[in-house]
Amino acid sequence: MIKKNKLIAFFTLVGLVTLLTACSSQTKPYATDEKLGGQINYTITGIDAGAGIMASTQTAINKYHLNDQNWQLQTSSTAAMTSTLDKAIADKRPIVITGWQPHWMFTKYPIKFLKDPKNVFGQAEHINTVVRKGLKKDMPEAYTILDRFHWTPKEMSTVMLKVNDGVEPEKAARDWIQDNPEKVAEWTKGVKKVHGTKIKLTYVAWDSEIASTNVVAEVLRQQGYQPTIQAMEIQPMWASVATKAADAQVSAWLPKTSGLYYKDYKGQIEDLGPNLEGAKVGLAVPKYMTNINSIEDLKTK
Repeated sequence: MIKKNKLIAFFTLVGLVTLLTACSSQTKPYATDEKLGGQINYTITGIDAGAGIMASTQTAINKYHLNDQNWQLQTSSTAAMTSTLDKAIADKRPIVITGWQPHWMFTKYPIKFLKDPKNVFGQAEHINTVVRKGLKKDMPEAYTILDRFHWTPKEMSTVMLKVNDGVEPEKAARDWIQDNPEKVAEWTKGVKKVHGTKIKLTYVAWDSEIASTNVVAEVLRQQGYQPTIQAMEIQPMWASVATKAADAQVSAWLPKTSGLYYKDYKGQIEDLGPNLEGAKVGLAVPKYMTNINSIEDLKTK
């Protein structure tokens, strides 16, 4: 069954990449003297339909009047989007993507965020830890670790890059923990170890959340817990904690990306505050597209 699921995921990814490639009529390098829209078939390459950045991008298309030129947002997946980006950059072809940081693509590729003068995507975001009601009483040790969990975009990127290079997420998490004992000690100092207590974490299968969730799960495992982690879409992830089907998630991008779900479930969960600050979302392009520096440029250049 696992092999079958992996094959299905593989062929799905291949199909998405083929579709995204077909959305652009451009096979030659980016030309600054030609209108950008025509070079990429007026298409912004996006990710999963339920992601907050997709809703914000659709709002940007309307507020910047890109719909006047029939600009469209192509739904795909994070993996398909980054694969399409990789191919475009290899040939120095034009591409506009939905981007967020921290993410390994900003380390691996020469890309830049576009300015957002209408502030559609908002200012810098933070990623919060959210737990179910009653966790502090039921699992005080886990609650303390989750409450203390905090790291930097650079630290997260280290784990993400390893995973992108083919290292299993669990091993990448263990390696990071081994290399950063002082950081981990800040989260676990004075916390008693437990003996096989089960705890469940849910997350959205974005590269950043794969990194953070696996690190937290491994820290909890080393404290004696038996953690399970489950990937799901963003709305079910929030619902899982609100209904106590899961104990915690460390994937709450706020105030913009997950703002709607935070508002819906605010009274049913406990927000422990940021575990990472300085996150950002928006539209991004390769740096060799030197004349495209603002979302406004998509319409005028």
